[in-house]
Amino acid sequence: MEKDSQFSPYKIDELTYEQAVSELESIVLALESESHSLDESLALYERGQLLAKRCAVLLNQAELKVKLLSEENLVNFPEEE
Repeated sequence: MEKDSQFSPYKIDELTYEQAVSELESIVLALESESHSLDESLALYERGQLLAKRCAVLLNQAELKVKLLSEENLVNFPEEE
């Protein structure tokens, strides 16, 4: 895959969630709207899969952190009827 200015030059494991999602969206748009060679399309697809995995990892980490923080400050609220 040629280095395209719309895709991040950074390693995937260095991207924030927002950066990874933004690049993933760009890849999806590029695959849907542009004509690419088979090799370019496969490279875009592969990077997209890695970006999706990165997003999932970051979301899981954030969810775990929220659970841990919630357990420390757990407050029982009365049930609404």
